[in-house]
Amino acid sequence: IVLTTYGRSSGFCIDPIEKKPLNHFLPGTPVLSFGTAGCNLACKFCQNWDMSKSREMDKLADEASPRKLAEVAEKTGCKSIAFTYNDPVIFLEYAVDAALAAREKQIKSVAVTAGYVCPEPRAKFFEHMDAANVDLKAFNEGFYHKICGGHLTPVLETLKYLKHETSVWLEVTTLLIPGENDSSGELEAMTQWIVENLGANVPLHFSAFHPDYRMLSHPNTSVETLSRARDIAISAGLHYVYTGNVHDSPGGSTYCPNCATRLIERDWYQLGEWALDGQSCCKRCGTWIAGVFEELPGTWGRQRQVVRINGS
Repeated sequence: IVLTTYGRSSGFCIDPIEKKPLNHFLPGTPVLSFGTAGCNLACKFCQNWDMSKSREMDKLADEASPRKLAEVAEKTGCKSIAFTYNDPVIFLEYAVDAALAAREKQIKSVAVTAGYVCPEPRAKFFEHMDAANVDLKAFNEGFYHKICGGHLTPVLETLKYLKHETSVWLEVTTLLIPGENDSSGELEAMTQWIVENLGANVPLHFSAFHPDYRMLSHPNTSVETLSRARDIAISAGLHYVYTGNVHDSPGGSTYCPNCATRLIERDWYQLGEWALDGQSCCKRCGTWIAGVFEELPGTWGRQRQVVRINGS
């Protein structure tokens, strides 16, 4: 079997790391992001369907070897590279080689994935990752089977594997689709499972859906739904819960789980107030905050920069 997408991409961009979304991994820093084409799931609501559903090689207009990727990331001041837009487990060999090249230059690697992968390639892939955001698309088997063409259990197994058998920094995202996966009962069950199996310190992101691909008749997710989900997750015991894809600075900011001080202010992807000390602790009460933090936040802001990379 030959990976025909090796060394080819549907595009390269420098994004804020918060866009992945990762709120507790090198906040404020730029990340060189790219993907290929195709996916191993068939989500009817895919928000990147032009790439994930593509079978056409003309989508892969840009070329870059793993070595070239690492060089460009270093040259542009990126702290990390991200395998995103479509699921990186389907271009595992390319992603692993890129991660190895990046590591030689002290650059981290980030996976944005649905976590739908068998145990053997899962171990091979995540061995080379430093952080991951896993899409937990719902908390019921019917949704995964009917709407995604997959199953829930393998994703839950990936989440437990990442948390308990690796050193990969883990965050979780659920895209809330009105009438499909946003009931209070399902959200209560999901967040309780996360607390019991992954722990209270795993950040959880609730993102807003917009009609796309084969789900054009569903409405956009309301801010009220996102806030309700966030309240449910906090009540379940999660310490770091965020809203995304909407303008909600309070819902996007980080707070101390002990004294409720706002530690990292976010307005979209722009950082404001920073109340962490050099040991990743709350400056007010000294509580340690889970994550991978530098002494000072990055200053990349909300900008998105397209990068042209060609060659080896």
